[in-house]
Amino acid sequence: MTAHYYLGFVIAVVACAACGDAAQPEKPRLSSDAGAHDNSDGGASLAAAPEEISISEIRVGDLVFRARMAGPTSGEPVILLHGFPQNSYEWRGPLRALAHKGYRAIAPDQRGYSAGARPSAVDGYRIPDIARDVTDIADALGIGKFHVVGHDWGAGVAWFLAVLARDRLLSLSTLSVPHPDAQARELQNKDSCQYKASAYFDLFVTPQATDYFASDDFRALRMIYAGVTEQDVDVYMRELANRETIDAALNWYRANVPSRDANGAPLGKIAVPTLFIWSDGDTALCREGAEKTQEFVAAEYRFEIVPGVNHWLVDNAPEQVSALLLEHIAKHSSAD
Repeated sequence: MTAHYYLGFVIAVVACAACGDAAQPEKPRLSSDAGAHDNSDGGASLAAAPEEISISEIRVGDLVFRARMAGPTSGEPVILLHGFPQNSYEWRGPLRALAHKGYRAIAPDQRGYSAGARPSAVDGYRIPDIARDVTDIADALGIGKFHVVGHDWGAGVAWFLAVLARDRLLSLSTLSVPHPDAQARELQNKDSCQYKASAYFDLFVTPQATDYFASDDFRALRMIYAGVTEQDVDVYMRELANRETIDAALNWYRANVPSRDANGAPLGKIAVPTLFIWSDGDTALCREGAEKTQEFVAAEYRFEIVPGVNHWLVDNAPEQVSALLLEHIAKHSSAD
């Protein structure tokens, strides 16, 4: 899994320091600003436009997830899962693109990122539990089968869902992060590009990582979004720049990758039609794992490389990403 785009920045800042029960399905509860267009990106919209983004709350047992949604409730569902350190705002472009084509697009702020879904214990952030959050959210919204899209840690959850909930997935689209077994193969080689590129794990799993991101008015957090517009970074900062959210987000690392060594049972081959998008400017995810991913998909598979784009693929290439997603999802629509 990945998070930090520019490892050199981490090293430099550190060096300068001296200077529950299954939920019963229920309708989503709208938050105070639900139904209004999400104008946090400054974009104008017409009232009731199909691509209008609303903000809702979805209750799953004792957890309450905040989510951005767009498109008609009658549309074929697409659930989009964000990475670190982002939230549902990452998907603002694809949400509108999907809604414009008639899909029901749902992007939750995942466990730890939603204030109402923030376990205090580190082991509350294990990927199997987070993957079940997704199926529970689908149940709460009355959704049976759906397409799933994930970037960064969201891709890790999406890969797991393709095994946990294979019969519910119409298609799988993952961005940046290779199949976990391909990634594990690279991490087992301490001379590999990926093992070296994942060195930031050593910091992120420590208790001190929270102080690192929170220090100097969250300067390290702001600097992480390389190439993202200042306007969009401001939105991420408003929603993420507090100790509780960052500490919970880092718990994904602490619970799942306590070291760079690959541990755990193999996930196995994926039997869901899969699109994998990787960008060749991503310094946190190396080419070798991306290219090996095809070995672990026993279904229709498409691998796309977006040239000249860094890790923040959805923010920095939204039109390209949206076009690829729409093509893949339409090809595997249940309506066809």
